Amino acid sequence: QVQLVESGGGLVQAGGSLRLSCAASGRAFSTYTMGWFRQAPGKEREFVAAIKWSAASAYYADSVKGRFTTSRDNAKNTVYLQLNSLKPEDTAVYYCAASSRYPLSATDVGDWGQGAQVTVSS
Repeated sequence: QVQLVESGGGLVQAGGSLRLSCAASGRAFSTYTMGWFRQAPGKEREFVAAIKWSAASAYYADSVKGRFTTSRDNAKNTVYLQLNSLKPEDTAVYYCAASSRYPLSATDVGDWGQGAQVTVSS
């Protein structure tokens, strides 16, 4: 079991930036694929980004490519999501996730963070 605690959400204006952090507790953090999903009001949960256990590769949804970057520090048991050039349509609750498989999919997620609200005003 990996427990995930998120921080770093907030309110920003369009074009601004935020960084989300997801701190994990558990012995097997470095063996997990880590990633991010988001869910906006009236929309289904969607994939945002994922990073392999080795941190050698990452994958992003087309909607965030070139703007968001995910990284991980296995020594600190922490994964990050840097959100740049934010748009109002990025407004959502962002969830950190852990899975034993890659690519990351919602059906394979074993552990979820509590969610971090990101609100982008126009």
